[in-house]
Amino acid sequence: MKFVTALLLVLSFNLSLAQSPEVVDFIEKGIAFHDNGDYASAIAEYKKALEIEPKSSLIHYELSLSYFYKKEFKDAIKHADVVIKNDDKYVKEAYITKGSCLDNLGKTKESIKLFKKGIRKFPDVLLYYNLALNYYKLKEFEDAEKYVTLGIAQKADHASSHLLLGYLNFDKDYKVQSLLNLHYFLLLEPTSSRSPRAVKLIKTMMSANVTKDEDDPKSVTINLSLPSKDNEFGAAEMMLGLLEASKSYEENEGKSDDEMFVENTDSFFTILGELQDKKKKKGIYWDVYVPLFYDLAKSDHMEAYCNYITQSANENYENWVDNNSDKLDALADWFSKK
Repeated sequence: MKFVTALLLVLSFNLSLAQSPEVVDFIEKGIAFHDNGDYASAIAEYKKALEIEPKSSLIHYELSLSYFYKKEFKDAIKHADVVIKNDDKYVKEAYITKGSCLDNLGKTKESIKLFKKGIRKFPDVLLYYNLALNYYKLKEFEDAEKYVTLGIAQKADHASSHLLLGYLNFDKDYKVQSLLNLHYFLLLEPTSSRSPRAVKLIKTMMSANVTKDEDDPKSVTINLSLPSKDNEFGAAEMMLGLLEASKSYEENEGKSDDEMFVENTDSFFTILGELQDKKKKKGIYWDVYVPLFYDLAKSDHMEAYCNYITQSANENYENWVDNNSDKLDALADWFSKK
């Protein structure tokens, strides 16, 4: 799975903090060039500002960011180091930029050390995410899961963290956990360029344990393999095949794929909720994911939810919205009260 190396944003800084109106003008021009993808011109403007205020953390940070996007990582690190040494403004952002540069230079382990140092000062979700991402690249899944989960604890609505966790669990062949992660991601980010792939992966995992006979569509084989001992959702995973096989039942003849996706997702969430009631387990899945989706399954909003999260990959979505906008409004109102 491919990720952006880091989440870096051009932040909206209070330019009035700069002492000189001329400096403010240079910085504003630099930001405008950067936002338009003209990083060389942005750097030229920032350098003019730096001649006037050579120690400015803001200017050095903006330079580091533009050099990063220009893929001149060593120069980006040089300016990020000034910000970190100044230890006043924009230090957290400088840690993220420098760590991402180190990773792009092939110094991933050095980047990991830097992110950990940054987290000790700033327990921020972006630092946790980038640290987890680097562990993921090294296939050190236990550490990746540990730190991305800590980041979610800091900011539960950080979509990229749920997506990373979803891909991590997919690689570990933990289908139920991955499904929950990807559902949460799509709830937060249903229409981005990353969304169609998440939708496709959900549908792939939902049907992974079933093999269909090409000559006889009604004939299916359910592959029930024993779950690994450390997978607390093994029992639920075995049920996925049964849900997929239900598409071939007589009572489901004539139902569309969209309708079956709603029904099977509802059943999946219900199974997990009932499993939680019996086992009283703790952890991010039992405390965050399962309660939310179980409540959703018990509501009247599953149709709206399933259409909402799959809209990026569903050619029928616009037509559905034309006839069901009230259902989306009701879903939004329901979530606002959670």
